[in-house]
Amino acid sequence: MLEQVILVDNNDKIIGVEEKITAHKLGLLHRAFSIFVLCNNPDLELLMQKRSLAKYHSAGLWSNSCCGHPRPSESVMEAAKRRLNEEIGLNIPLKEIGVFTYKADVGTSLIEHEIDHVFIGYWRGESIRVNPREVSTVKWSKIDEIFSEINNTPSLFTAWFKETLAMVDKFTKD
Repeated sequence: MLEQVILVDNNDKIIGVEEKITAHKLGLLHRAFSIFVLCNNPDLELLMQKRSLAKYHSAGLWSNSCCGHPRPSESVMEAAKRRLNEEIGLNIPLKEIGVFTYKADVGTSLIEHEIDHVFIGYWRGESIRVNPREVSTVKWSKIDEIFSEINNTPSLFTAWFKETLAMVDKFTKD
């Protein structure tokens, strides 16, 4: 079965659906989410994932804990919980902290043009089970250290990661 994404207007109102790869080839605006799993032991750290080399775009790049697209029959929250479990085996409470729109060339003739809902959740020691079709590895890193890495070698990170990380950083400091 082909995956579909929810097409939206600039106000995040649904205007249709499209096959996922077609939407990315055409750069159509669609709904997405980014999840940041945080840990407070003893410093605030983020669970980062390095995307699988089998991913259809941004393969092998470091990014937030999980990301994806809701299916036409799902709310953004339902999809976020589903993908978090599918990618890294976690089932934790999530909180939406913001939404932003971006458009970026992500290579392989694909364009991400998304209204991205950003979620955070807190890890409490649950087992992390990486799905190798989605994720090659994970690591815990301090947010300030991640910003330094992004500034020094931006090519190692996904196009959306810096902006979403800044939202999370601001939220955790407010």
